[in-house]
Amino acid sequence: MSFRFLCLVASITLLASCTINRNVMFKTDQDYVYDNPPADSVGKEYRLAANDMITFQLYTNEGAMILDFTTNTESGRQQGLTFREFVYMIDSEGFIELPTIGKVNVSGYTLFEAQEMLEGMYENQFNFPYALIQVINRRVIVFRGSGADAQVVPMTNNNISVVEALALAGGLSARANASKVKLIRKVAGNQEVYLMDLSTIEGIRYANMTVQAGDIIYVEPVPEIASEVLKDVAPFVTIISGFAFIYAIFNRGL
Repeated sequence: MSFRFLCLVASITLLASCTINRNVMFKTDQDYVYDNPPADSVGKEYRLAANDMITFQLYTNEGAMILDFTTNTESGRQQGLTFREFVYMIDSEGFIELPTIGKVNVSGYTLFEAQEMLEGMYENQFNFPYALIQVINRRVIVFRGSGADAQVVPMTNNNISVVEALALAGGLSARANASKVKLIRKVAGNQEVYLMDLSTIEGIRYANMTVQAGDIIYVEPVPEIASEVLKDVAPFVTIISGFAFIYAIFNRGL
């Protein structure tokens, strides 16, 4: 009876092991070849891309009106309250359509380069134009290493590093494996995967790598085999133990 009971428990344990760590994502084989991060990935300026949503503001006289908005006069406060921002989306081909000048290709430009280009386009219509562009929908997805916990981090700054994105998401979880941090990025239509070891000080060269909009930072969780096996097997062991107890009582009665 004891031998059969142990065999039954062992069989249930093997079946339950099939569900262990099934929440782990983006698994790679032992011989998987990771991509090499770009050499200029640290401090690299963000470049506009398709599907970016931007705000565009244009001022005359080299932006003198902006200073008027910051004054404490009543007229300055009224102007600031009535000023409106307009949102534009860059289409799949990298174009935005702006008032009076029509479609403009801004894909691949940094914010500073795009502002200078648009200022030149508006020179014939306005005196000393001053353009301001801001991307409002940039974000990076961070999995903190718990296997299921994730957070979408908005990129409010132009140059957010990997370690800053992790900090904004709340840091690594208790189950995170800092030596296996994967950065997944779409480059020229292909997915590239960079493996970073942030468990040692040498990993600072990866930690300072600038993230881009749409990046996925996945911290691989440490497998929890023993606890998950016990969690899966416990209900079955309880049921079997109950039946075994009842069976033993009936045998004594007989």
